[in-house]
This record gives sequence, C-alpha cells and structure tokens, in this order.
Amino acid sequence: MLTTPFGFSSTTDGVLEGVSLAGRRAVVTGATSGLGTETARALAAAGAEVVLAARRPRAAAEAAADITRTTGNAAVSAAPLDLADLASVREFTAGFTGPLHILVNNAGIMALPELRRTPEGREAQFGTNFVGHFALTTGLYPALAAAGGARIVSVSSLAHLMSPVVFDDVDFRFRPYDPWAAYAQSKTADILLAVGADRRWAGEGIRANALNPGAIATNLQQHTGGLRTPEPLRKTVPQGAATSVLLAASPLLDGVGGRYFEDCGESPVVEQAGPIGSGGVAPYALDAANADRLWELAGELIAA
Repeated sequence: MLTTPFGFSSTTDGVLEGVSLAGRRAVVTGATSGLGTETARALAAAGAEVVLAARRPRAAAEAAADITRTTGNAAVSAAPLDLADLASVREFTAGFTGPLHILVNNAGIMALPELRRTPEGREAQFGTNFVGHFALTTGLYPALAAAGGARIVSVSSLAHLMSPVVFDDVDFRFRPYDPWAAYAQSKTADILLAVGADRRWAGEGIRANALNPGAIATNLQQHTGGLRTPEPLRKTVPQGAATSVLLAASPLLDGVGGRYFEDCGESPVVEQAGPIGSGGVAPYALDAANADRLWELAGELIAA
C-alpha cells in the first residue's frame, strides 16, 4: 500500500506546500461550498487555473471571486453544470476547450429522504453522484488526453461499505427505496468510475483514484440531521479536502492509479465493514470486472 508523510490531521495547504501548479488547469465540481470550495482554493493557491463547475452559477461566481481575493490568482472562474441533467453536462463538455490536467469529481447529494429521479429517470443519487460524473469524465476525455499527463479524482465515502452496485436494479424500480442504500451504491460507483478510467486511459498518461474524505460537517448532511460521527473522528474542511488535493496534485502520486485513499494514504481492502472510523475499501469497489460492467452500463445510460 502507498503511504505518504501526511495523515488524518493534514490540511490542504500542508499537502501542497512547495508544489507549483503553474500552467495546469483544473475543474472542480460542486465547488460552491465545503470540500469543493476548499479543494478549488488550494489548487488555485498553488497556481492552477481553476474552473468551479456548479449548478448554482451565482454562488459559484461568488466563490470564484473570493478565491481570487484570498489567493491572488485571477485565473479562477465559474461555469454552470447540473450533474443531474445530462443536457447540462453535454453543454459543459462541448464548450470546454484546451487541455485539462486535473478533474475533481467532488459534487454529490446524500440520503435523499424520498425517491427522486433525474430527467432521464435515474434514481437521483446514482444519477447525480455517478452517472453525471461519468458523462462529465468521458466527455472531457479529449481535454484530459491533450494534457500530456492528467489526474481524475473521484470523491467517494466510507458509506460505500454499505452496498455494492446492484446492477439489476440501480434505480430502485423493484426494491424498496432506502436513502442510505442509494447513497452507498452511488459512492461505490464513484470508486469504480476511477478504477475504470484508470484501466482504460493510464496508457495515455491519465491516472484516476478515489477517496474517502472523512467525516466533515458540510451542506451534504442537510437530509441527515447533521454529522453524527463521534467528535474525535471529525475533520475540519481543510483536513477533509487534504486527500482530494493530494490525489489531484501531489508528486507523491505520480504514476499511481486505480486505488482508493483515506487520511492521505492508500486504504486496505477489508472483508467486512467495521465500526465507525475503521475505514478500508470493499473488494467489490476495486473489482475490475465490476468496473467494466459499470462502464458498459453507464455508456448505455448516457446514450439513451
């Protein structure tokens, strides 16, 4: 397993200390608050050109202006992107020109109390957290390939240990809807997105990894009644985004792909879910056959 000098308490600025991203371009989804904003800020502080892609353009523009103000980097902008709407994703990717060195698939929704569907009929968490990011990632493939070395970062969750992808019923059409099962499935899919991308594109210099940021109080918990993790296991936002920026930009990850990280290190594969805070990655989330099957399914879903 890959280890780094960083850990649970490391912050974004600590992870990127001494790293220059001058001349690199990054896209961060869901960058209007929480981990997304901090990830974008850290990349901008290191010199990257950063696009904040979000479904609320005004909030994204305000976040971009604040990042420019605090970092002095004027190359920070906002662009509309609604991952739940494939038409919006297609519009974003069609309008993106030039190389892309870093794609951080950060946006997400969690534990919707009632079953909702995207305009294409997908269960909303699977459709937003995974299908939208799949369409974005594959749509931006030409830009990633043009970078001459690019990284894809897929933000998953410890919750992936609660469910594999249920291929025969990803949209809860035959089984009772459960908010956490739906969220867990989408987060497993996010890991498999990285595994699949790395399997297909590593030879072109595009490497992809996934991560669990840890327990951080953000807007993601709006449907859960707040963060319920014990206090000693909670992270600040800069600590939570540290693993994201490590995978996005640290030279320690050069040539590394298809893996899952937490607390700034590679996670062990576990045979069953342990108590809160024990971490690890489920074998089904790193399985190459599962990744290939999911990529085939997702390709059909975005083409429909």
